[in-house]
Amino acid sequence: MNESSKFTRRDLIAGVAMALLPPVAGAAEAPSGDAALESEDLVVTLQVNNHVHRLPLDSRATLLDTLRERLTLFGTKKGCDHGQCGACTVHVGGRRVLSCLMLAKQAEGRAITTIEGIAGEDGSLHAVQQAFLDHDALQ
Repeated sequence: MNESSKFTRRDLIAGVAMALLPPVAGAAEAPSGDAALESEDLVVTLQVNNHVHRLPLDSRATLLDTLRERLTLFGTKKGCDHGQCGACTVHVGGRRVLSCLMLAKQAEGRAITTIEGIAGEDGSLHAVQQAFLDHDALQ
């Protein structure tokens, strides 16, 4: 490809998408209030670290994205996003789960424990949390 060319793959994909996809009515308007709930596919109730959360979610939302983006639990990391690195590991129903491969809806009704949830009730760090701090662990 000529370096002086201004046409990129991104331009091609955007052009094809614009040509093939029908326009969405009201796409420029942001939903609010009850309209925001109606625009979501479903409402999911999750029990995370002994707290119950009722969230409107897209049916395709992964547990990882829900924990990080909706519940602001950033201890669960997005590494490879393909279930290979283990950075997104949480406990669901007492079993180890790769949260990037699990839909949030699949975890409904099951106890979810993240790295934040293993701390003591008095706020003291769990041995695993302390080891991460002591050794400058990344994940």
